[in-house]
Amino acid sequence: MGRVAVLGESRRAAWFALAGATVLEAEDPEAARRAWKTIGDETAVVVLTPMAAAAIANLPARRVDLLTVVMPTPPSNGASSRSGQVR
Repeated sequence: MGRVAVLGESRRAAWFALAGATVLEAEDPEAARRAWKTIGDETAVVVLTPMAAAAIANLPARRVDLLTVVMPTPPSNGASSRSGQVR
């Protein structure tokens, strides 16, 4: 089974380490592009923050079997993105 990596800003990505993901912190687009190039063959899935996704959008694919997903963009109005909260 392959590993999961999370690439992006530390405030959004660091939490995934608690679940065993490899966290590749990148605070700006250039750092995201550098980190993208370090993803190894043991990684099967890369979760990207929106900033990281935009930064690597024009780079060649790392591998044909590498699955990438992009985190949702947080709401800009400060409201919680959670629905159905119990009060």
